[in-house]
Amino acid sequence: MPGDKNGEFEGLLYPSPIRDHGNIYKPNNKMEDEKMNEKYVTDVHTKEIDLINRDPKHLNDDVVKVDFEEVIAEPEGTHSFDGVWKASFTVFTVSKYWCYRLLSAIFGIPLAIIWGIYFAILTFIHIWAVVPCIKSYMIEIQCISRVYSIFIHTFCDPFCESMGKLFSNIRVTLQKEV
Repeated sequence: MPGDKNGEFEGLLYPSPIRDHGNIYKPNNKMEDEKMNEKYVTDVHTKEIDLINRDPKHLNDDVVKVDFEEVIAEPEGTHSFDGVWKASFTVFTVSKYWCYRLLSAIFGIPLAIIWGIYFAILTFIHIWAVVPCIKSYMIEIQCISRVYSIFIHTFCDPFCESMGKLFSNIRVTLQKEV
Protein backbone atom coordinates (compact mmCIF):
# COMPACT_ATOMS: atom_id res chain seq x y z
CA MET A 1 0.00 0.00 0.00
CA PRO A 2 2.79 2.49 -0.61
CA GLY A 3 1.53 5.92 -1.64
CA ASP A 4 -1.74 5.29 0.17
CA LYS A 5 -2.99 7.90 2.66
CA ASN A 6 -2.86 5.24 5.36
CA GLY A 7 0.53 3.88 4.19
CA GLU A 8 2.03 3.81 7.66
CA PHE A 9 -0.62 1.27 8.76
CA GLU A 10 0.41 -1.22 6.07
CA GLY A 11 0.25 -4.36 8.20
CA LEU A 12 -3.21 -3.65 9.73
CA LEU A 13 -6.45 -5.06 8.34
CA TYR A 14 -8.55 -2.00 9.22
CA PRO A 15 -6.39 1.12 9.45
CA SER A 16 -8.04 4.01 11.22
CA PRO A 17 -8.19 7.25 9.24
CA ILE A 18 -6.24 10.24 10.51
CA ARG A 19 -8.56 13.02 11.62
CA ASP A 20 -7.49 16.55 10.70
CA HIS A 21 -8.92 18.18 13.84
CA GLY A 22 -7.38 15.82 16.43
CA ASN A 23 -8.68 13.36 18.96
CA ILE A 24 -12.45 13.33 19.48
CA TYR A 25 -11.91 13.57 23.22
CA LYS A 26 -9.27 16.30 23.10
CA PRO A 27 -9.82 18.39 20.00
CA ASN A 28 -7.00 20.55 18.69
CA ASN A 29 -9.53 23.04 17.45
CA LYS A 30 -8.71 26.58 18.64
CA MET A 31 -12.39 27.44 19.14
CA GLU A 32 -12.78 24.50 21.53
CA ASP A 33 -9.73 25.71 23.48
CA GLU A 34 -11.19 29.21 23.69
CA LYS A 35 -14.49 27.85 24.97
CA MET A 36 -12.67 26.13 27.79
CA ASN A 37 -11.21 29.40 29.08
CA GLU A 38 -12.66 30.62 32.32
CA LYS A 39 -14.30 33.65 30.75
CA TYR A 40 -16.40 31.50 28.40
CA VAL A 41 -17.41 28.74 30.82
CA THR A 42 -20.29 29.47 33.17
CA ASP A 43 -21.35 27.12 35.93
CA VAL A 44 -25.08 27.18 36.58
CA HIS A 45 -24.61 26.01 40.17
CA THR A 46 -22.31 28.85 41.21
CA LYS A 47 -23.76 31.71 39.19
CA GLU A 48 -24.67 34.94 40.88
CA ILE A 49 -28.34 35.34 41.76
CA ASP A 50 -30.18 38.62 41.73
CA LEU A 51 -31.30 39.47 45.26
CA ILE A 52 -33.23 42.53 44.08
CA ASN A 53 -35.29 41.20 41.17
CA ARG A 54 -36.27 37.73 42.36
CA ASP A 55 -38.86 37.16 39.63
CA PRO A 56 -36.97 38.13 36.44
CA LYS A 57 -39.25 36.04 34.22
CA HIS A 58 -42.41 37.47 35.83
CA LEU A 59 -43.87 34.10 36.83
CA ASN A 60 -46.00 35.50 39.63
CA ASP A 61 -47.10 38.86 38.24
CA ASP A 62 -50.77 38.00 38.03
CA VAL A 63 -51.01 35.62 40.99
CA VAL A 64 -49.50 36.93 44.18
CA LYS A 65 -49.66 40.71 44.01
CA VAL A 66 -51.91 41.26 46.98
CA ASP A 67 -51.60 44.68 48.54
CA PHE A 68 -53.75 46.26 51.23
CA GLU A 69 -55.64 48.39 48.70
CA GLU A 70 -56.53 45.32 46.65
CA VAL A 71 -58.00 43.47 49.63
CA ILE A 72 -59.49 46.09 51.92
CA ALA A 73 -61.19 49.19 50.56
CA GLU A 74 -63.66 51.61 52.08
CA PRO A 75 -66.11 53.21 49.66
CA GLU A 76 -66.96 56.91 49.71
CA GLY A 77 -69.14 57.83 52.68
CA THR A 78 -67.99 54.88 54.78
CA HIS A 79 -64.64 55.66 56.32
CA SER A 80 -63.18 54.47 59.60
CA PHE A 81 -61.01 56.66 61.78
CA ASP A 82 -57.77 57.68 60.11
CA GLY A 83 -55.73 56.09 62.90
CA VAL A 84 -57.59 52.79 62.51
CA TRP A 85 -57.07 52.87 58.74
CA LYS A 86 -53.33 53.55 59.13
CA ALA A 87 -52.97 50.89 61.84
CA SER A 88 -54.90 48.37 59.72
CA PHE A 89 -52.63 49.09 56.76
CA THR A 90 -49.50 48.66 58.91
CA VAL A 91 -50.74 45.48 60.63
CA PHE A 92 -51.81 43.93 57.29
CA THR A 93 -48.54 44.78 55.53
CA VAL A 94 -46.21 43.78 58.36
CA SER A 95 -48.08 40.57 59.26
CA LYS A 96 -48.16 39.52 55.58
CA TYR A 97 -44.46 40.29 55.23
CA TRP A 98 -43.32 38.45 58.36
CA CYS A 99 -45.72 35.54 57.95
CA TYR A 100 -44.37 34.99 54.43
CA ARG A 101 -40.79 35.22 55.68
CA LEU A 102 -41.50 32.77 58.52
CA LEU A 103 -43.26 30.28 56.23
CA SER A 104 -40.52 30.53 53.62
CA ALA A 105 -37.87 30.04 56.33
CA ILE A 106 -39.63 26.93 57.65
CA PHE A 107 -40.85 25.36 54.39
CA GLY A 108 -38.71 27.03 51.70
CA ILE A 109 -35.69 24.74 51.83
CA PRO A 110 -37.66 21.46 52.22
CA LEU A 111 -39.94 22.47 49.34
CA ALA A 112 -36.91 23.48 47.26
CA ILE A 113 -35.50 20.00 47.85
CA ILE A 114 -38.82 18.37 46.91
CA TRP A 115 -39.22 20.49 43.76
CA GLY A 116 -35.57 19.94 42.81
CA ILE A 117 -36.01 16.17 43.13
CA TYR A 118 -39.33 16.30 41.25
CA PHE A 119 -37.90 18.26 38.32
CA ALA A 120 -34.77 16.06 38.30
CA ILE A 121 -37.00 12.96 38.03
CA LEU A 122 -39.14 14.65 35.40
CA THR A 123 -36.06 15.60 33.38
CA PHE A 124 -34.59 12.11 33.78
CA ILE A 125 -37.82 10.46 32.59
CA HIS A 126 -38.07 12.85 29.66
CA ILE A 127 -34.46 12.31 28.56
CA TRP A 128 -34.16 8.57 29.21
CA ALA A 129 -37.73 7.34 28.59
CA VAL A 130 -40.06 9.72 26.76
CA VAL A 131 -37.81 10.90 23.92
CA PRO A 132 -36.41 7.40 23.18
CA CYS A 133 -39.95 5.98 23.18
CA ILE A 134 -41.11 8.66 20.76
CA LYS A 135 -38.09 8.11 18.50
CA SER A 136 -38.65 4.34 18.62
CA TYR A 137 -42.33 4.80 17.82
CA MET A 138 -41.51 7.07 14.89
CA ILE A 139 -39.10 4.47 13.48
CA GLU A 140 -41.59 1.64 13.96
CA ILE A 141 -44.59 3.54 12.60
CA GLN A 142 -42.69 4.44 9.45
CA CYS A 143 -43.31 0.95 8.05
CA ILE A 144 -47.05 1.21 8.70
CA SER A 145 -47.03 4.71 7.22
CA ARG A 146 -45.56 3.42 3.98
CA VAL A 147 -48.09 0.58 3.74
CA TYR A 148 -50.93 3.02 4.46
CA SER A 149 -49.62 5.45 1.85
CA ILE A 150 -49.41 2.69 -0.77
CA PHE A 151 -52.98 1.62 0.07
CA ILE A 152 -54.29 5.17 -0.27
CA HIS A 153 -52.49 5.81 -3.55
CA THR A 154 -53.53 2.42 -4.97
CA PHE A 155 -57.20 2.30 -4.02
CA CYS A 156 -58.50 5.60 -2.75
CA ASP A 157 -56.84 8.00 -5.20
CA PRO A 158 -58.30 6.34 -8.34
CA PHE A 159 -61.71 6.04 -6.69
CA CYS A 160 -61.73 9.71 -5.66
CA GLU A 161 -60.50 10.81 -9.09
CA SER A 162 -63.22 8.82 -10.87
CA MET A 163 -65.90 10.18 -8.52
CA GLY A 164 -64.60 13.68 -9.13
CA LYS A 165 -64.77 13.22 -12.90
CA LEU A 166 -68.23 11.72 -12.59
CA PHE A 167 -69.61 14.59 -10.53
CA SER A 168 -67.72 17.28 -12.49
CA ASN A 169 -70.18 16.86 -15.39
CA ILE A 170 -73.23 17.66 -13.27
CA ARG A 171 -74.53 21.16 -13.88
CA VAL A 172 -77.06 22.81 -11.66
CA THR A 173 -79.12 25.70 -12.91
CA LEU A 174 -81.65 27.67 -10.96
CA GLN A 175 -84.66 29.27 -12.60
CA LYS A 176 -87.11 31.46 -10.88
CA GLU A 177 -90.68 30.99 -12.07
CA VAL A 178 -93.18 33.73 -11.63
